Amino acid sequence: MRALRLVGWQRDSEFADVEVPEPGPGQVLVRMGGAGVCHSDLHLLHEFPPGLLGWPVPFTLGHENAGWVQAIGAGVTGLDEGLPVAVYGPWGCGTCRTCATGAENYCSTLPGNSPVAGLGVDGGMAEYMLVPSSRFLVPLPEGLSPQSAAPLTDAALTPYHAIAKARSVLTPGAAAVVIGIGGLGHLAVQILRATTDVEVIAVDTKPEALALAKACGADHLVHASACAEDAIRNFTRGAGAAAVIDLVGSGATLEIAAKSVAKNGQILIVGLGGGTLPVSLLGLPYGVSVTPTYWGTRPELHEVLRLAARGDLRATVRTWPLSRATDAYAAVAAGTVPGRAVVVPG
Repeated sequence: MRALRLVGWQRDSEFADVEVPEPGPGQVLVRMGGAGVCHSDLHLLHEFPPGLLGWPVPFTLGHENAGWVQAIGAGVTGLDEGLPVAVYGPWGCGTCRTCATGAENYCSTLPGNSPVAGLGVDGGMAEYMLVPSSRFLVPLPEGLSPQSAAPLTDAALTPYHAIAKARSVLTPGAAAVVIGIGGLGHLAVQILRATTDVEVIAVDTKPEALALAKACGADHLVHASACAEDAIRNFTRGAGAAAVIDLVGSGATLEIAAKSVAKNGQILIVGLGGGTLPVSLLGLPYGVSVTPTYWGTRPELHEVLRLAARGDLRATVRTWPLSRATDAYAAVAAGTVPGRAVVVPG
């Protein structure tokens, strides 16, 4: 089968012919229906030097995945061939205290850079994908296709998890800021709309991104300029935002977050922009917490898929066939994809 693979660090991905894997005991082979193109893959391809993550190459890309059960290994129960499923991305040990709650994204046994599908081991940019345990598969609710579900496994699950972390301050009438209205950001706006009663303030540099935020339900739009925090303070009547969800993570966006968060508010850092946020007694409003978050939990993926199935959450998707997956990555790198790029095998 054809697969798009990372063949070396700081170089472009390449297509290769690889064997279709056979599922062993406890494993499941998934026929791919869609694989999302995440901006973090661009960091993986072009920025990380050899040895930084300790992952051997080559491996197949694609960590946002959904499809149909193709074959099951010995001992797997509860999954029928042909069942549409989403693949839960962060693979933990399954037995530690945090994994037992479904929070395998914070597995306390495996290291933080432990390889998972598309990030160190073979992912979904292929016709088939091997999943090491049936617990990483979530059956899709009726009416939700694998093509639609694939980007939700990261681009929706990740902001959903960050928003859940801030739930205690997202009270009716409070304000939440979403910085970066791309693949994750346009879904973050929808999640806030569907699960809270806050004013949503969207921040970006691109007019088309802000227009997408408005279409997704944002109450206020702010250009990410030097005076962005003034506009946010104005919209919040001087109080600042109860939560700032930074999906970029650059020095500039973290500065906006620090200057626009309210007392006792929360800054949630999701993006891999490489910025830093100095924390000191007088450097932030009193009571502010700063939380870097990673992906989401298995129970939260169930919740995200239910939101999508009932129409409260919908990814804006542009699709490419697997044969043109490199074009999809190029479009994401150029910033010309509104919402999420999805590669569809076949």
